[in-house]
Parts: sequence; structure tokens; C-alpha cells
Amino acid sequence: MLRIIVAGAAGRMGRRLVANIAEAEDLVLAGATEWSKSEFLGMDAGTVAGCGEQGVKLVPELDGLLANADALIDFSTGDVVGNARKAAKAGLSIVIGTTALTAEDKAQLHALADNGAKIVQTTNYSVGVNLLFHLSALTTKILGDDFDIEIIEAHHNRKKDAPSGTAVSLAEVVAAVKGWSYEEDVRHGRNGMVGARTKKEIGMHSVRGGDIVGDHTILFAAEGERLELTHRASSRDTFAKGALRAARFLASAKSGYYDMQDVLGLK
Repeated sequence: MLRIIVAGAAGRMGRRLVANIAEAEDLVLAGATEWSKSEFLGMDAGTVAGCGEQGVKLVPELDGLLANADALIDFSTGDVVGNARKAAKAGLSIVIGTTALTAEDKAQLHALADNGAKIVQTTNYSVGVNLLFHLSALTTKILGDDFDIEIIEAHHNRKKDAPSGTAVSLAEVVAAVKGWSYEEDVRHGRNGMVGARTKKEIGMHSVRGGDIVGDHTILFAAEGERLELTHRASSRDTFAKGALRAARFLASAKSGYYDMQDVLGLK
């Protein structure tokens, strides 16, 4: 049995992780954390997730849980790097789904992996989205410079960051194929008399409304035709199942810094 701690277990993703762990025959919930002011502290994580008692109470700190676990899955908005550092020191595999990581955060996570940690970090754990990344790179290469590329993402009205981490990753995939820079060549929205679209830019557009789980479209447009690749998520379970797949992958992997392309064998 793979023993898993869920950080941020009372959040929207955390609850689905707990529920999916409860359903899996090869996994067990070994711990669950929440931020120090959460109204759910002290409650059973399974009760909060709606999947029945799991015998695991929500606590504010990882420290007392690490000795009896094999992996940490962290989709929280807390100290993700600090959590990873503690987990790595205790020999746990680490799966990170938090999207609002800075370049410095990622550098510190890479340093942990260089020193023996096993980490999967990606902006989206959906199997379908990761196939979208793969297909977007292939399509960009085949279509070449005749096609303009625009990315449109839509999420629920409570999402705090924009563009989504997945949309950023899509743009990074395109930029890598073309030899461009995300920072210099992505254009975030258009307003006013901005002039004609240049050939060297990737348009980026964010939509927020209602309870949209997550839609991503990459549009390739040329004279006389256009091609659209779209992924729509209707349930957060798709992300939870992908994260659990990543945890299983790390159980037999060597130390290193991985993403879902590695987990799915797409590299």
C-alpha cells in the first residue's frame, strides 16, 4: 500500500484527492493538513471530503505525519517549497499541483531533486491536457510560420491567478518549438488601437465565470483555414487521478524532477 499525505485536504482539489485515495485499493490516506485558521481542523478528512470517515484528522503541520508516509501530494496555497523540503528530508516522494509557483520556488524544488528527492511538478495533472501539450508541440512544428497562434483559457470565477498555469505551459510549449521567449513573445489580451497582429507573438486570453472547471484551446489560424485543439475538464477527479498516477510513478522512479510527460511516457 502506498501511504499518502494530502496537503490542503479541505480545499476543492484536496477533497477529491482524499475521495479518490479512499476508493483506490493500492492507496491509503496517511495524513491530511490544512492552514492554521481552517474551520475544518480536527475534523476527519474523509468526512470533509464526503467519502466517509478515514480515521485521519486534519492538522495544521506536516511534521508529525511524515514518519508514517511514502508520498506527499500538495495542491495547497501554503508554503509548498517548505512542505517539499520537509518531505524530501523524510524520504517521501513529492507530487506538486500548485500552479502559482515563482521561478525561485521552482529553482528550490530543482535543487531538492538534484540532492536526491523524487518530485513530479506540473501545472495540470489531467492525462488529456498533457496529451494536448504533446499535440500542440507537434502541430506547431508541422504548421510552421504560416499560422498565427492564440491561446484561450476559461475557469471559474474564484480562480485568483491569470493566465492559468496550464495556459502558460501551452505557451511555453509553443515558444520552445519556435525558439521564442514566453516573457517577450506572449501578448496578454488586446485593447484599443493596438495595430495589426505581428507574426512573432502568441496571443493569451483569460475568461472567468461561473463554475467552469477548466477549458483550454490553442488556435492555429492562417489564410483560408484554422485548426483548434481543445480540452475541457468537467470534473476535478481528472486532476486527482492524474496526481495519484504520478505518486505511483514516483514509487519506483529514480530521484529527479519530473512532469506528467514523464509519467505518461510522452518524452
